[in-house]
Amino acid sequence: MSPQPHDAVEVISAKRDGGALSSSQIEWVLDAYTKGVVADEQMSALAMAILLNGMDRREIGDWTAAMIASGERMDFSALSRPTADKHSTGGVGDKITLPLAPLVAACGVAVPQLSGRGLGHTGGTLDKLESIPGWRAALSNEEMMAQLESVGAVICAAGDGLAPADKKLYALRDVTGTVEAIPLIASSIMSKKIAEGTGALVLDVKVGTGAFMKDVDRARELAEVMVALGTDAGVRTVALLTDMSVPLGLTAGNAIEVTESVEVLAGGGPADVVELTLALAREMLAAAGRTDVDPADKLADGSAMDAWKAMIRAQGGDPDATLPVARESHVVAAGSSGVLTRLDALSVGIAAWRLGAGRERKEDPVQAGAGIVWHARPGDEVTAGAPLFTLLTDTPARFDRALAALEGGYDIAAPGTSYEPGPIVIDRVS
Repeated sequence: MSPQPHDAVEVISAKRDGGALSSSQIEWVLDAYTKGVVADEQMSALAMAILLNGMDRREIGDWTAAMIASGERMDFSALSRPTADKHSTGGVGDKITLPLAPLVAACGVAVPQLSGRGLGHTGGTLDKLESIPGWRAALSNEEMMAQLESVGAVICAAGDGLAPADKKLYALRDVTGTVEAIPLIASSIMSKKIAEGTGALVLDVKVGTGAFMKDVDRARELAEVMVALGTDAGVRTVALLTDMSVPLGLTAGNAIEVTESVEVLAGGGPADVVELTLALAREMLAAAGRTDVDPADKLADGSAMDAWKAMIRAQGGDPDATLPVARESHVVAAGSSGVLTRLDALSVGIAAWRLGAGRERKEDPVQAGAGIVWHARPGDEVTAGAPLFTLLTDTPARFDRALAALEGGYDIAAPGTSYEPGPIVIDRVS
């Protein structure tokens, strides 16, 4: 606390007028907001002023540090192996965390993956894993440490103790139109990741229609700010900008994405999911100082699958259980023969969300079996009348709105049309 406490109107006015907030103003306002001294409407005004006027690197660093200081910090230095974590800014069909965590663990680096639930059209890792019978997301810090030592990987919910200021501010940004502010996105992500105590961090910053960042320049700006925050805090941090104009893999949903992840761990799975999983694994291993092992070997020899099964069992799940299946399905056939040249990630994401795979409010339930399977990816030949999409839900009344989301979400060009896919990894920021 500052020796001369500030007041909320003074802090809001300073940022409203385009000024830089002092370190003590930032410390005071986040501490006071966490304690309920600064009201939601005041923090809403400040968040909007930050969105409109931005923050410099020193302000963002101070803001992040104050969010970390609002709660506890974890420490993995007692583990017998180095730690590395990954954070994705969220996309459609983005199940990469599921095969990635056990794969990196199989290479000798511990992965403490604190994950979240889905909101809107981007799926949440915890929702996917909760489709596995018995699996539980909530672990104590002691359970997490024990599992990291024995298995090497844990995917669980972040406890309330990590960056509580962020939890409060995140909910407020969602309902006040201030989600897009780069200083607030960067500090939200990095305060949790730095407080989590990982030694190395790889950021997967998605770009494209199905991502939060639609254009490469904004995504690169966000990546550069986050890499600087991590580096300044002593965490070896690197970011990959990856394409999210096309959804990842062939599925978007909860149980169906788990099935696809297991296929990757078994040495198969869609080529794009395998490519991105290996690219992120190599970055995590390099950042943790383990360049002596090739993660592709661990997919091939079954050790990544062994780590997956051990990780699921350690959290009460049965890795061999039959996963939930949606009660109803609806097939969309291709209207013409030719080459699929476009599959819009946002359209697919909204369709899966409307089928029940996601939630509109954070308290909404999700359907484990709901989602969408696409039977072709851009560049593939399709035949008129053959299945193009399979829609899955327990609630058939949801089909119409999901079908509406897919309308105009894909293009089929004349047979023989050439298609050149863009790279999955667009750029690297370190």
